[in-house]
Amino acid sequence: MKKVVILSGAGMSAESGLKTFRDSNGLWEGHDVMEVASIDGWQRNPEVVLEFYNQRRKQLLSVEPNQGHHALVELARHYHVTVVTQNVDDLHERAGSDQVIHLHGELLKACSCNNKEDVIDWRGDIRLGDTCSNGHQLRPFIVWFGELVPMLDRAAGCVSEADIVIIVGTSMQVYPAASLINYARPSAELYYLDANPATSTELAHLTNLDIRKTTAAIGLPKLVKELVS
Repeated sequence: MKKVVILSGAGMSAESGLKTFRDSNGLWEGHDVMEVASIDGWQRNPEVVLEFYNQRRKQLLSVEPNQGHHALVELARHYHVTVVTQNVDDLHERAGSDQVIHLHGELLKACSCNNKEDVIDWRGDIRLGDTCSNGHQLRPFIVWFGELVPMLDRAAGCVSEADIVIIVGTSMQVYPAASLINYARPSAELYYLDANPATSTELAHLTNLDIRKTTAAIGLPKLVKELVS
């Protein structure tokens, strides 16, 4: 069975109703991104960061997967599909995808401030004073700016083995995630779906890239139909 890797970004979830900070000139729900999505911001004001993610968690629980998410489940009936996502939501999983690598963490999980490998499922608010079993403050299980991306090597390995790579809903300008396309084999089929496709440095040299100006919810069902027919 051929292998397909999906590189999905914020545009994948936007059609489900989740906002992206890059839609607002670097502001995310009125906050400077570095204030709420960096290790420095957490160290300066953890209460603000916790409340920000508490609101994001509530928003996530109010939305549903879109047709793009569901199309990937259909694709997995015909190919071995691995989703490598920059998104921290669980919409891929809720649609039915069971091979998902989260590069930037997961919003519905919490971890210990002292040990990021101490992870628990968490769907409610996290408050100052909420602690893990060892008594350390809990924080969102999110990879912030200024932190390493622990799943990057695993994702790169998947891309290097793929017969088809589909980039969807991402500008491919956020590193290190943007570098993943460089691991694709020369023989791999490459597709790029985005409402406003950007010619990033990582994509400019790819002569075999099939660029489609479309959204995930509209473009993925069409592409999946092509690939399975």
